[in-house]
Amino acid sequence: MNPEKDFAPLTPNIVRALNDKLYEKRKVAALEIEKLVREFVAQNNTVQIKHVIQTLSQEFALSQHPHSRKGGLIGLAACSIALGKDSGLYLKELIEPVLTCFNDADSRLRYYACEALYNIVKVARGAVLPHFNVLFDGLSKLAADPDPNVKSGSELLDRLLKDIVTESNKFDLVGFIPLLRERIYSNNQYARQFIISWILVLESVPDINLLDYLPEILDGLFQILGDNGKEIRKMCEVVLGEFLKEIKKNPSSVKFAEMANILVIHCQTTDDLIQLTAMCWMREFIQLAGRAMLPYSSGILTAVLPCLAYDDRKKMGPGIKEVANVCNQSLMKLVTPEDDEPEEPKPAVQRQADPNPDDSLAKQEGTGSGGPDVSCDSSFSSGVSVFSPASTERAPVTLHLDGIVQVLNCHLSDMAIGMMTRIAVLKWLYHLYIKTPRKMFRHTDSLFPILLQTLSDESDEVILKDLEVLAEIASSPAGQTEDPGPLDGPDLQASYSKLQVSTPGRAGLLTTPSTKGLECSPSTPTMNSYFYKFMINLLKRFSSERKLLEVRGAFIIRQLCLLLNAENIFHSMADILLREEDLKFASTMVHTLNTILLTSTELFQLRNQLKDLRTLESQDLFCCLYRSWCHNPVTTVSLCFLTQNYRHAYDLIQKFGDLEVTVDFLTEVDKLVQLIECPIFTYLRLQLLDVKNNPYLIKALYGLLMLLPQSSAFQLLSHRLQCVPNPELLQTEDSLKAAPKSQKTDSASIDYAELLQHFEKVQKKHLEVRHQRSGRGDHLDRRVVL
Repeated sequence: MNPEKDFAPLTPNIVRALNDKLYEKRKVAALEIEKLVREFVAQNNTVQIKHVIQTLSQEFALSQHPHSRKGGLIGLAACSIALGKDSGLYLKELIEPVLTCFNDADSRLRYYACEALYNIVKVARGAVLPHFNVLFDGLSKLAADPDPNVKSGSELLDRLLKDIVTESNKFDLVGFIPLLRERIYSNNQYARQFIISWILVLESVPDINLLDYLPEILDGLFQILGDNGKEIRKMCEVVLGEFLKEIKKNPSSVKFAEMANILVIHCQTTDDLIQLTAMCWMREFIQLAGRAMLPYSSGILTAVLPCLAYDDRKKMGPGIKEVANVCNQSLMKLVTPEDDEPEEPKPAVQRQADPNPDDSLAKQEGTGSGGPDVSCDSSFSSGVSVFSPASTERAPVTLHLDGIVQVLNCHLSDMAIGMMTRIAVLKWLYHLYIKTPRKMFRHTDSLFPILLQTLSDESDEVILKDLEVLAEIASSPAGQTEDPGPLDGPDLQASYSKLQVSTPGRAGLLTTPSTKGLECSPSTPTMNSYFYKFMINLLKRFSSERKLLEVRGAFIIRQLCLLLNAENIFHSMADILLREEDLKFASTMVHTLNTILLTSTELFQLRNQLKDLRTLESQDLFCCLYRSWCHNPVTTVSLCFLTQNYRHAYDLIQKFGDLEVTVDFLTEVDKLVQLIECPIFTYLRLQLLDVKNNPYLIKALYGLLMLLPQSSAFQLLSHRLQCVPNPELLQTEDSLKAAPKSQKTDSASIDYAELLQHFEKVQKKHLEVRHQRSGRGDHLDRRVVL
């Protein structure tokens, strides 16, 4: 500093003392400056006051010499003290040079800057509020200062500023929010602590409504919640808890829509505390905002569904899973049948709210579906907003299913996803098909393959829920449309014609998987367009996954018989198997169906219907089953036993002599003998007492006995037949007057000769295939044609 320079009105002694390295001398100079400024104030000499402040600022506080800067700072503080209540007129000139010194490399100088600003603010009080942002900005930097003395000084200044804000009603919150939003993303723990403390103060001031600006800072708060410092995390928890309490008190003023995206993002974080807190907020949002949250359903489900499968051993796993389950259930309840109303002209009031519903729907569905290559986690975990802003103020909420179905489809397709999540997804699909069937059937073609694939799941619970969804699809009236997607075709209506029991099977129905117009069962008119498609694809799956058929086949079919009409299921599967070209699979499948028919409690009513072929419907069913059961000779006989067609059973057994008797064949005869001894055939065993009216039953049983080698089954059946009274009465008469019950007159409409010819034809095909397979080798792959 040039000693010859004129610093008037500062005297040379003041100037010299301000530049001194000793604090005591600089303090004496400050007292002189205070006295000088007081005189100018008394004289109302604003020019000289400004000149003194400018000199202290430019020549001292902003000087290159450190002692001069220290002198300038204490001099500016002295000016403020001298000005008193008038300091507000010069605050800009007083504050700016001091704030500049906050960035000084010398920690002692930064401390003196804190001290000087403290004195300036203490004198000005509420007058500093117009300069709050620059003060806050400077303090936020000092809060992270490495020097403990500087940090201590900044804390004193911080407390003073908080007191001023608390007691004032002129705080400019609108102007402060942008700075708060910027500073809240600081990674420094002291800066974060400083930010949190200020939010707590502002939240406690009655005249300041920080809730209106919560969307601006909520993301930053969740970021701070993940801090490594326990104290900071605890402070942030308190802040978020206070905000949540206020939200519950004043839900009408909360901007739920603007914060939904933020919660979705943080519900997917790996930090347990952040995830649990965000999930608790989501739970409250869904319960408080209600249907206003429906537009965000896809994002919410993306966040919530994986949490349902959390391991209970995880630290906060049970808590997160419990809250996520509440969120899931609450969101599901928001979907009502009203969401499936047909598209009709809207009332005038609704038109104003949604002037172009068709365009908006098209746009929503267009962006929501995305195409077949859309990834499950494309943007939800990246922190990018995935929803378009939506107003929650009295606007009618339209449920668009594209995004929801896409999320559900993705989670169901992910084989690594947990069992509880998969069950929740299937519950959602079932709920949507119940509440909004017309909308959901637009998505059925995309969902159908993955629903079929889910039948191979390891969990029985998942399979049960999957079957419920498939059964609802197959039986819902909404699925009975003139244009059922891939099922359309010119022959659709014709294929619903009634099954003619004497008509040979329609060959070629299943030669290609994309056959159109013929995928509706001609014998199941009460089911919708997807029922027969379901049956076809289920059998395809059994054919391609033999292990699924062996392990879960009976379980799946039995459950379907509970969920759907058992007669329709057996009738349609018989229709399909009649055209099956893989004869070994057809035989295996028929054996499985027959076992289910004869042993499952779910099929009790169907068995009773088949026992007495007194109605045309039961006769139709018998003929339909018979034609497919011909793929397996022994099951065909058991079907005749079930329907009390004993004479035809005897005729069939006579044909067994022309068949190739294999070990598998004898094993099946053995199982049939075991089955005859079960409660299901109690009526048959009792009919053995009536030898006169059931000669063909006895002859058929003796025929089975002759087929068996000397085995336990042979002994069992032999002992049974020895109990038949009066064996000499086994001779039969050819007179029609006897009208034996073994061939009921009620079934006269059935052409048994034609059925026997069909049996011979099918068995001839099986024999040809076995010979061809033995010639080519069993190692060759068999083509599945369904």
